[in-house]
Amino acid sequence: MSDAAGNKQLLHLVFGGELTTLGATEFKNLDELDIVGIYPNYASALTAWKSKAQQTVDNAHMRYFIVHLHRLLEPSQG
Repeated sequence: MSDAAGNKQLLHLVFGGELTTLGATEFKNLDELDIVGIYPNYASALTAWKSKAQQTVDNAHMRYFIVHLHRLLEPSQG
């Protein structure tokens, strides 16, 4: 499947939350995870990630991540 511009759709999830410690990726409270959204390509996911990361720059424990959903949906496609 492709998007309106004819590019292959590679879904990406952007989410974040407060971590228990700086050196780990364990979240302090799963009920408070911030699901930013699902994006059709890495570039738009990166834009959303940068925006949310910038908004929370004063909280060292707050982290946002980009998950390559297309790799989970079609692992053989890389």
